[in-house]
Order: sequence, then C-alpha cells, then structure tokens
Amino acid sequence: MWRWIVKLTVFVAALAVSSGAAVAQQLDVDFQITEDTQIAGCSGASVVGLDPNGDGFLAVRSGPGANYRKIDELHNGDEVRTCEPRGEWWGIYYDEPRRKGWVHENWLGNWAG
Repeated sequence: MWRWIVKLTVFVAALAVSSGAAVAQQLDVDFQITEDTQIAGCSGASVVGLDPNGDGFLAVRSGPGANYRKIDELHNGDEVRTCEPRGEWWGIYYDEPRRKGWVHENWLGNWAG
C-alpha cells in the first residue's frame, strides 16, 4: 500500500511541475520567430539600464503591455532576440529551451550577436 501512495505522490508532483512550466510561458499575444537571413528577422539585444537600487529586473509579459501577466524576469546583461515590435513593446525569445515573451523597449540595447 505504501509503495502505491509513494508512486502516486511522485506522479502528482511531477505533473504539477510540468504543467506549471507550460502555464508560465503561455502567451496571451503570440508572435512568430523569424530567423530567415533573406528577410527581416529576429535580431540580438541585451537588457540594459535597470536600476540596481530599484526592483532590479525587467518584467517579461504575456502580451505587449503592462496590463498583461508577468511570466518571467530578466536582468541587466541578459541577452535576448527581438522579433516583433508592437508600439513600445517587443516580442522576444531567450534561453534554452526557448522561452518567449514581451518587454518594453526602454530596457533593450544592441549587442553583436
């Protein structure tokens, strides 16, 4: 009986972790990642200008605006690929496995990458 309870507990915990990761990256407003060198595609940028005495992070949002859910945080020096502008907001992707979201352009600087 105890083995069955332990197996069930491990299964439920694994399911909760995997479903939580999927929800965290679900975008309310999606965008296409274009890496085709023949057309305008995604380009490199880095997070810059965050006040180290402030909150210290750039909120990654599920859509292009402060009213969308915060799904992640980036910090000064983090590298991203910018893909789609919507006003002052950019659709970005970063890290492996690939994560996507939206950030305000005020905190993006160019990098050679």
